[in-house]
Amino acid sequence: MDTTVLAGALGVLIGLTLALTGAGGGVLAIPLLVFGLHLPVQQAAPVGLVAVGLTAALGAGLGLRQGIVRYRAAAVIGFAGMCVAPLGVLAAQHLPNRPLLAAFAGVLIYTALRMLRTPAVVNLDEAQLPCRVEAGQSRLSWTRQCARALLGTGLMSGFLSGLLGVGGGFVIVPALTRHTNLSLPSVQATSLAVIALVSISGVTAAALHGAVPWAVAVPFSLGAGAGLLSGRRVAQNLNPTVLQSAFAGFALLVALLMLARALGWLPT
Repeated sequence: MDTTVLAGALGVLIGLTLALTGAGGGVLAIPLLVFGLHLPVQQAAPVGLVAVGLTAALGAGLGLRQGIVRYRAAAVIGFAGMCVAPLGVLAAQHLPNRPLLAAFAGVLIYTALRMLRTPAVVNLDEAQLPCRVEAGQSRLSWTRQCARALLGTGLMSGFLSGLLGVGGGFVIVPALTRHTNLSLPSVQATSLAVIALVSISGVTAAALHGAVPWAVAVPFSLGAGAGLLSGRRVAQNLNPTVLQSAFAGFALLVALLMLARALGWLPT
């Protein structure tokens, strides 16, 4: 099959996954590129980041229209992430392929297990949260502790975005859930806004290193966008719990295959 057509088809799968599960598009993009198009992680990561950034921007735009994106929090996390994402890209270009495969497998296993785990009980003592929306308000109350928590989240998600090409949502969503009393839709929409910002920095740094194969990145990203928009209609009629469990099981299988390749048990 022609590489452009195959890249577009794989992108559609990523967009559909994001629409149907609410997560997973970023962490599955790299395995599909590694196994489907035989790209090394150093090239697959920026391609995945282009697609993740596009789909995140689409989702964040819809969230902004609904008024559920906490844009100041997204700006703080995004600024920190944008500052360190180029360091992750630089590290990826100087690390061997196998350690990167192993690192990505670990991230994928963590994400899958977290999706399978029973959701944690919400902390009812909101007064102890560093970032919270006061009763009758729509904005977060900012404190030094809140700023530190959000900056730390941005630094971690930004570095991993540059290093592995993932959006960083698996870091951002749990952090916002733990540190704030935002509703889940607001957490997800704010996370997408951060991912879109950080992706700009990571993709720019990768492009300056000549690490983005645009002949693959463009059709892959367009396919992901089309899959996301199409999948949103289908997702409304399906059971999200079943979809999330199915995705987690598939992600574990993919992670084991990537780990086997990292250990030399599968051909590269």
